Amino acid sequence: MNTGGYQLSEGALQTIMSGGDCHEPIMQILGNKKIAGNAASERYRILISDGVHLNSFAMLATQLNSQITDGTLADFSIIRMNRHIVSTINNSGKADKRVLVILDLTVLVNGAEVKEKIGNPVPLQEGPGSANGTTSAPAANGHSSTALAPSNQAAAPRSIGGNRSVARPDLNQSIGGSSATTKIVSLSPYQNRWTIKARVSNKAGIRTWSNARGNGKLFSVDLIDDTGEIRATAFNAECDKFYDMLEMNKVYLISKCALKPANKKFSSLSHDFEMSFTRETVIVPCEEEDESIPAISYNFIPLNKIPEKEPNTIVDAIGICVSASDVQNLVARTTQRELQKRDVSIVDQTGTRVDITLWGTQAVEFDPSDEPIVAVKGGRITEYSGSRSIGLLGSSSLVLNPDIPEAHQLRGWYDTQEARSMDFRNVSARTGAGGADNGSSDIISLRDFRDKQLGSGDKPDYFSIKGTVTHVRQENALYQACPLGDCKRKVVDQNNGFFRCEKCCKEVPNYIWRLLLNVHVVDWSGEVWITLFQETAEQLLGMTAAEVGAVKEEHNDISSCFKNIRFSEHIFRLRAKQETYNDETRVRVAAVTAKAPDRKSYCDYLIKEIKQLAGIGVVVA
Repeated sequence: MNTGGYQLSEGALQTIMSGGDCHEPIMQILGNKKIAGNAASERYRILISDGVHLNSFAMLATQLNSQITDGTLADFSIIRMNRHIVSTINNSGKADKRVLVILDLTVLVNGAEVKEKIGNPVPLQEGPGSANGTTSAPAANGHSSTALAPSNQAAAPRSIGGNRSVARPDLNQSIGGSSATTKIVSLSPYQNRWTIKARVSNKAGIRTWSNARGNGKLFSVDLIDDTGEIRATAFNAECDKFYDMLEMNKVYLISKCALKPANKKFSSLSHDFEMSFTRETVIVPCEEEDESIPAISYNFIPLNKIPEKEPNTIVDAIGICVSASDVQNLVARTTQRELQKRDVSIVDQTGTRVDITLWGTQAVEFDPSDEPIVAVKGGRITEYSGSRSIGLLGSSSLVLNPDIPEAHQLRGWYDTQEARSMDFRNVSARTGAGGADNGSSDIISLRDFRDKQLGSGDKPDYFSIKGTVTHVRQENALYQACPLGDCKRKVVDQNNGFFRCEKCCKEVPNYIWRLLLNVHVVDWSGEVWITLFQETAEQLLGMTAAEVGAVKEEHNDISSCFKNIRFSEHIFRLRAKQETYNDETRVRVAAVTAKAPDRKSYCDYLIKEIKQLAGIGVVVA
């Protein structure tokens, strides 16, 4: 048995569970068991020993779950408990149970080295002090987790909300007084009276709704202390009462809220429950700053884990911004409201690239210059034809260049030559409906296009091919178009010096040349006719429409403009969409981009494909 020279803190469990103080005790983990519940809020019960006693009423805080799943916290491991609390829970009419919750720990010796139980510990017997939830003894590390009896102070602190006529709000402490609050990690519906001291780490805007039962509104805040986070929501009257009162980054004492199971569809917070403000809720601002309460807490997942998550999972993510699209102006189908959208691509050390979709003010104000570090809290994973990206909800937060260790590590990594030359796997590149990635990371064959029946669904499908142009239809490839605004419709020569646009119902004295090409493209597996509109046609020809028009005006023949593209290879980014015309339904394919292949990038793509086919993995640190 290898204990690494460490000795267990014998008797520490008795001291802690009796309400005494024990600073960073050394313990041994003898086993763990997952508690049945929501997969998004897994909890682990552990069997812990101090060499003299065993305690099976112990749990890990959810932020430590990864140490179980990755094997760091194996059976027989020797640990140091850096932070812990003792929580009292209702035990269905029996004596209340005291549960040890480990908030932070350090593995001193892995269980694989220890290999066996140390000493002959026996189960810890609860003393009379643990029979109820109002013990006056402080919990371990000075963190009381039970609500104390109401104070009989003559003067009460200033309150926000709740009963307007309160002279003595039923709080557990006065502002600046000694700690007598419940820790967030300990909150549960089994407690009747509690007060938390927490900071507002995120505040969502007011949202409204209207349905058959009437209208309503709500807003939510995320509250944080040194043990965890919880979401609180205010509806209707409470929304009006508390919205302006609760401010970002301020600390408050909060009591008399309802607790219910958390809806993990809309929250990445690890707490099993969430709070609702009621008519009885009392909120007291803390005038003095409490540095022990963090401003925000993240539970980041590596970007390469995003494809493994189910769609609509709420996650925290961080990465370096390597590119950002221009702001797009869209119109919502249902409300006809104008929207602004921007896609931001981030990368991390796993060699993975993911898009984050920003909307509204965030999209407009986002500054991609200087490659900022982007931290997202509470983003939702979205799936579109096999691709994954992160979307922001009303309750999500986005911070640029946060002052946290993960951000500093990312910056140090990205400044290396290895990171700059890394070939990132783009999990947001779409071979199905959606995006317009122009790289060679999602090239498919025309056989795959046919076999997958791309374009036959309700939404367009996007994909890339590497093909050779064999023929260009010259008929109607160039036409005279309306010059007014964004019309671009074909005009008819009136033979009087004017040209008529049927769409604008106007006659104009001039026109502009526009291209509309239909080209035949083949690869090793098949063929397809592709339509290219103005910008893409100019990209393929290497000539502007005006230049082609000048050739037509001079020679009345534009065939010479197409000679150079016959039998030329290009990477085409295509859009396939099913359309019906004259009762005939067919899939039409249009080019989004047409670029000459980058030989190096294409060879890199082929090498990666060959390695995947051969089962040769590329391991990225």
